[in-house]
Amino acid sequence: MTPDVVPASVVVCTIGRSAHLRTCLETLARCAPRAAELLVVDQSGGHEVSRVVAEFAAAGARRVACSGRGVGRARNLGFATAAHEIVLVTDDDCTVAPDWVGRAWRHVTASPDGIVTGRVLPAGGADAVPSTIESSSGRSYTAAKDFSVLYTGNMAVSRLALRSIGGFDERISPAATDNDLCYRWLKAGRPMRYEPDLVVWHHDWRTPAELERRYVGYAVGQGMFYAKHLRQGDWAIARDLVHYAYQGCRGAAARIVHGRPRSGDWRQG
Repeated sequence: MTPDVVPASVVVCTIGRSAHLRTCLETLARCAPRAAELLVVDQSGGHEVSRVVAEFAAAGARRVACSGRGVGRARNLGFATAAHEIVLVTDDDCTVAPDWVGRAWRHVTASPDGIVTGRVLPAGGADAVPSTIESSSGRSYTAAKDFSVLYTGNMAVSRLALRSIGGFDERISPAATDNDLCYRWLKAGRPMRYEPDLVVWHHDWRTPAELERRYVGYAVGQGMFYAKHLRQGDWAIARDLVHYAYQGCRGAAARIVHGRPRSGDWRQG
């Protein structure tokens, strides 16, 4: 490797959003240093994504076809296929800071048994961009009750560490695989750190109807997450289920009564 390239793989999952993917890859290719490998896990089944990925071959980009659907399946395939031990993850509708790869690399090499996540800033109207976090304060997490703190649009981890805990649960869909992984990770006593210097931007592109369906998907996936752990006899999660259900109902009521805009956090309505 050279000072301009670090031995890391970046996994980006996509399902036909070629224009967003191209913008994402442009920012990854401009990182200094950049990752040695950009893995695009493609569930679209068409040819357009292949053409976009080919534009970035010189930056180490390659396409991996993924049958079936589900972000958990796609990410697991990305980790299984990655050529390097340190793996960074972002989404096809995100763009990354120029120092994103370098900072993620340093954080993981300093704590190879942990997961690092970071800021996900809204690019566009904040009320129209889900899954964002803007805190400027770093923090370590050790308690399983903090299972909602992992933002998989901005994370880095050792491939071996992630696969040793079973990776993402592909049965949970269309969302909440991040919460499930975070819960299992913290419950196992593994370290997780939020680093505000690790920055990506999540872009606003959904119509109001598409955004509404996305929030419904969040709720469905979250229900599957709770059901999974309750069926396994983990009654500690029941307390969190009651708490989150209360927050969701209160947020929905406030939106109806006061006309408050939909929040980027599904629990706030």
